[in-house]
Amino acid sequence: MLDLGQQTRRRRIGLTPMIDVVFLLLVFFMLAARFGVTDAIPVTLSGGATQSYDGPPRLVTVLPDGLRVNGIDTTDPVDALTPLMGTDSDIIILRAGDGASVQTLLDAMGTLRAAGWPNLVVLE
Repeated sequence: MLDLGQQTRRRRIGLTPMIDVVFLLLVFFMLAARFGVTDAIPVTLSGGATQSYDGPPRLVTVLPDGLRVNGIDTTDPVDALTPLMGTDSDIIILRAGDGASVQTLLDAMGTLRAAGWPNLVVLE
């Protein structure tokens, strides 16, 4: 009979080291990547106001369905605040009402800053 010798088994390539390298690269790129650029909005909280408050009251209450200036509902806070502002550097106090979202507060801040009033104080 013909003897061909003992047949050797081929070893399979181990995938474990390759999987480890892929996961290390994945973790590296997840930690190194910036997923979004965050915009910073300068806000002065009520405890840190360095400028003294003077003049008529300028309290803007942000509600889920609108705004109130000094307790009176308004659709345009710029028109309601214009007669109350002595200078553009006067302080405007913002207060979030019950159920108001952060986006609604930021929209109100953007509207007031666009009108040229940069000194906004947010009550907690």
